Amino acid sequence: MRLNKGEILFRQGETGPLYRVSSGLLKILRVHEDGNPILVNIIVPGEVIPHHSLISPKEYHGTAVALVACEIETIPSREWYAELEGNAAKCREVALLLQSKLRMMQKRIDQLTQMTPAAKLDKLERWFETYISPASLTEVLTQEEIGQLIGLRRETVNRLLRERKQAR
Repeated sequence: MRLNKGEILFRQGETGPLYRVSSGLLKILRVHEDGNPILVNIIVPGEVIPHHSLISPKEYHGTAVALVACEIETIPSREWYAELEGNAAKCREVALLLQSKLRMMQKRIDQLTQMTPAAKLDKLERWFETYISPASLTEVLTQEEIGQLIGLRRETVNRLLRERKQAR
C-alpha cells in the first residue's frame, strides 16, 4: 500500500496487523492523557512494526504517520505468529529486526548526549539526510518534534535554525 505524507497507517489503541516499511519514513506519535502528542519513534525502511508486537500481539502504542511518501506491506498477524511457532529462521528474523532497532536507538542516545545543542541538531540532520535527501529536516518534522527527538525546547531549536540560516 502507498501512504502519502501526513496519512495515518494506524492509530494509538487500535489493534491490527504488522507492517513492513519498504520505503519512506513514519513517525510514531503517542498522545498522553492531557492531549499532548509526543514523538516517540522514527520508522525507517526495512523495519517491521509495531516492534512491541513482533513476538505477541498488543494494541498499537502510538499513531503512525507518514513523514514522506511510503510503500508499506501489510503482514497478516495470524500468519506471522503461526510461522514464529515452529520456524527458527523466522525467530532469527525477529531477533535481527529488534537488534537493528536497538542499534538505531543507540545512535539516538548518542545524539542526545552531544555536548552542545547545535551538535545535537547537526547529528540529527545528518542522520535524517540518509533517508530524506534532498528534503530538509524541517520539511518533515516540526520544531517541536525535532526538540522532542534531541531533548531540546522548541524555542532552542528555532534559535539554532535561525542562526544557521543567517550564517549561510
